[in-house]
Amino acid sequence: MTDVFEGWPRSAFDVLLQLDGDPSAEVRRRCRRDREDLVRRPMIELLHAVADADPQYEDFAVWGYGEVLMQAWQRQHAIVRMARNVELSVRFDLDGLEVGVAWWYAPSEQIERYRAAVADAGSGRRLVAILRRLEREGFVISGDLLKRPLRGYPADHPRATLLRHKSVIATRPLGCEDWLHTAEAAHRVQAAFSQLRPLTQWMVKNVSLS
Repeated sequence: MTDVFEGWPRSAFDVLLQLDGDPSAEVRRRCRRDREDLVRRPMIELLHAVADADPQYEDFAVWGYGEVLMQAWQRQHAIVRMARNVELSVRFDLDGLEVGVAWWYAPSEQIERYRAAVADAGSGRRLVAILRRLEREGFVISGDLLKRPLRGYPADHPRATLLRHKSVIATRPLGCEDWLHTAEAAHRVQAAFSQLRPLTQWMVKNVSLS
């Protein structure tokens, strides 16, 4: 049974500070247990709390020590799988918490469906409205783009930039205030997931189909 989430202890930042930069193998070995207990375990507890509140977030994974390709020691990553190639994310590091959603690493058939949905007047305008609202709410929209305009579509297409996307990512830092050390952190993550729901649903309906 998972412990009740009560936030990250303040000592979690002490562990991450020790792992900052390019830590030696000895430092990583020495910090391994503390990082598991003080950094990773609260993330697991947080995701359980969010899933208990809303079962659609039950399919989650919290990376273990060293499983992430980049800066594994200094950051704790977790994902919630919403559909094929569509994932919500939570990250904890020295800057606090960050949440996001990503449609990425998509196979060619998904990319084709994405382009068709963006080009369509109805679903394309809906995506634009969703992304604009997220930007107003503080999310940063990014993703991998083709360097040149997409063939087969007019250069002056009203959604020409979106058509060039091969992935779509929306992220927002939640901060590093005192609430991070309390159960309120789970409520803030859940609230951010709710803000991301329209984009997640658009991707599932129009692109992932699973």
